[in-house]
Amino acid sequence: MLTIIVALLVNLFIETSESFTVVVPRDQTVARVGSTVTLPCWISPPENAEVLEIRWYRQDQFSNPVLLYQNGKTIQEESYRNRSSLTLWSDQSGGLKNGDVSLRLEKLRIQDEGSFHCYVSGESVYDSGEVVLKVIDPPDSSDPWMALFIIAFICVLGLIGFILYKYRLKLTVCDDETMESLTKVRDDESMERETKEDEGSSSSCAGAAAPHVHSQPSERKKTIKKICEDETMESLTKVRDNESMERETKEAVKDTNTEEQKKDTVGEQDSSNQEEKPTGLSPDQTSPSADAGSSSWCAGAAAPHVHSQPSESVGDTNIAELRKHAVQITIDPKRSHPGLMVSPDGKTVRDAPDYKHTGEGFPYELCAVGAQRYKSGRRYWEVELALEDKPPKNYWLIGVTKHGNFRMKNRSAVTPSNHSWFLCSDGPNGFYTSSDPKCDPSVSLSLTPRPERLGVLLDYGEGQLSFYNVKERKHVLTMNIRFPGAVDPLFNPGVGDQSSLMILDCPEPVETPVESSEPLLRNSSDA
Repeated sequence: MLTIIVALLVNLFIETSESFTVVVPRDQTVARVGSTVTLPCWISPPENAEVLEIRWYRQDQFSNPVLLYQNGKTIQEESYRNRSSLTLWSDQSGGLKNGDVSLRLEKLRIQDEGSFHCYVSGESVYDSGEVVLKVIDPPDSSDPWMALFIIAFICVLGLIGFILYKYRLKLTVCDDETMESLTKVRDDESMERETKEDEGSSSSCAGAAAPHVHSQPSERKKTIKKICEDETMESLTKVRDNESMERETKEAVKDTNTEEQKKDTVGEQDSSNQEEKPTGLSPDQTSPSADAGSSSWCAGAAAPHVHSQPSESVGDTNIAELRKHAVQITIDPKRSHPGLMVSPDGKTVRDAPDYKHTGEGFPYELCAVGAQRYKSGRRYWEVELALEDKPPKNYWLIGVTKHGNFRMKNRSAVTPSNHSWFLCSDGPNGFYTSSDPKCDPSVSLSLTPRPERLGVLLDYGEGQLSFYNVKERKHVLTMNIRFPGAVDPLFNPGVGDQSSLMILDCPEPVETPVESSEPLLRNSSDA
């Protein structure tokens, strides 16, 4: 009898020493669709689980487990093949040797949501625990209601922004135009008094220099009131166009007088011929009409009026003066074409090795825009087109584009009608300016030697975009443009060149230049 009691006590002691408990967290585990998650499970007290059977299974699927570890081998259920494995709950858990039997699930699906049972058994003992997995499905952007809500929200924001913009424009237009009108009225009255005092002797001079306007006090009030009431962009554009036409007329008169003094009768005949033909272009260049509204441009398109110096002209441009207006330009990688490689500092760009240009002609879609935008003043930047003893680039496009243009899907529509203005080098096809495919051909240029460094001057107030051959100190061309709003620098490195396109940091000016209402550069070809 004593022997039986001792045997039972020994057997009870052995069973107690081999028992263990499976421990799992009480809270559910949350993860997103497509992510990787670890379902924690471990043995307490810790012991080597490599000799135990570990079975992870779903509800009522004991015989068809998600993962079965037995005798050092792992078996996975078909839907969890290559997605499930035993893993460490933490770096300090020690893995299977320390009793960590956590399950790792990859590429989560909605169907994975629910209970997972962790079952561990030895020769004479077993235990299990339940882990609840919550799988979150992110909102589907294709949901029509969600898309409708997003569109409505964007429209509301756009409406608020438009109202604020119009209110600000109203205040600015009224203040600026009222002062301008008062100044013009005072000048007209002063001119009228001087004309009467000179008894008509200076009347012809005053008429040649500026328009003679008679204005009464009641008329002045009506003029000021009209300006404050009419704030559309069309009226502002007409004012700028009239002032620009007046300046061009004055310069044409001065140039004609100078030519008449220097030339004889034959020279006068040549001068009259030149008035019928645009000047300032080399023989092989194709020129648009001198009038920006000419029929050679599409109706309604903001066609640039281009002035160019011959390529053989003497280099007399004051580059130091231009650099007083230098700004720091960097490329915005978020709005650049995916086929471009942009340096980390945003200064260098070129075509990616894996980019394949499948179209014909210049790859207009391969554009990058500057992170800066401008809607006033003068801005100047330089672009290096030949790097590290390599030949100058044959393919490039440099200019400006309306801010926000490259949110549109058709990146190849880089034309004036889509508010992009540029100078393009198209390899053997030569140099040309921006054009609209629906209109006549663009302005072709003959530039010798090929520019190795190009300077760009944006004079927003005067509506001018100018290009310079920096190393030759030559003015290449100037476009007269009616800017519709803020503009961004525009770059396109083309494809196939050895050299990259690099934006240079010009020296900072010692003193900030004083903005002037006069253009920085005047061309005799403006007439």
